[in-house]
Amino acid sequence: GDVVHNLPVVADIRSHFPGAEIDWVVEENFADIPALHPGVRRVWPVAMRRWRRQFFRPSAWREIAGYRRALRGQEYDAVIDTQGLLKSVILTSMARGPSHGQDRATAREPLAARGYTHTYNVARGRHAVVRNRELAALALGYGPPTTPPDYGIRAPVPPTLTLPHKGGEDFFGRPYVVCLHGTSRASKEWPESHWRELSERLANSGYAAIFPWGNETEKARAERLGAGGGSPIVLPRLGLRDLAAILGRAQAVVGVDSGLTHLACALDRPTVAIYTDTSPVLTGVYPRDASRAVNLGKAGTTPSVDAVWIVLARWTPAP
Repeated sequence: GDVVHNLPVVADIRSHFPGAEIDWVVEENFADIPALHPGVRRVWPVAMRRWRRQFFRPSAWREIAGYRRALRGQEYDAVIDTQGLLKSVILTSMARGPSHGQDRATAREPLAARGYTHTYNVARGRHAVVRNRELAALALGYGPPTTPPDYGIRAPVPPTLTLPHKGGEDFFGRPYVVCLHGTSRASKEWPESHWRELSERLANSGYAAIFPWGNETEKARAERLGAGGGSPIVLPRLGLRDLAAILGRAQAVVGVDSGLTHLACALDRPTVAIYTDTSPVLTGVYPRDASRAVNLGKAGTTPSVDAVWIVLARWTPAP
């Protein structure tokens, strides 16, 4: 989600500086997302999560040193850190060039502000997309953006998949809705009974329910849902680029609080985002066109199937 929330910054910068060359440092597992943006010159995949797990291994420290040397081989006019975290300021310090970030009063981790050359007060209480765009504007000296966010990415060419479901046909020949059931913790999940009922309603309306998965827990849940009514389709495990291709051609997407749900919104697909344990006010899906995405629920409130269906029905006419 953090990666997707920064995509509009690229369009903002290039609208004011058409010749700008923009590089992006991003966790290696998510490198495919900024790589989809034609305005990004180079993606620097970083392995902070993996390095933390291998902290006492000499091989990890050699890899860190090599990464730092490579990154410092390029001098930048500005290095902007929108995360405002201690781990992100470490990466910011590796790059050569004046650094820009939020001040102590507004950074997510106040100590991070001590690591920047220039700091700015980016008021809290607003959506992450708005705050990221404002920070970049302050850092580069242009006015705060007032236009809708332009995520700037398009779905790549879809993979060739023939999936084991009734008839065995390639599912790209059928209208479908992607159901993003996987998320970072159990408290953010939508009940399986709700997914099962939604799948059956979609089938009755002429749509296939597509269930991706990214780990063994999600795979087991997808297989349980795939065994239910409505002939839902369980995908094989796919990388982010292939998932983006599938999301980008969906009739609509229904997803819990996860990065893939934000990616669907960035790809301009009609999106229903389901929240059960967090508030969508500051980090919910934030579409370019408000009619293309809806956030439902909040901490302690689980949206019903009926609530989701009322929204989804706008985008799923009888094929």
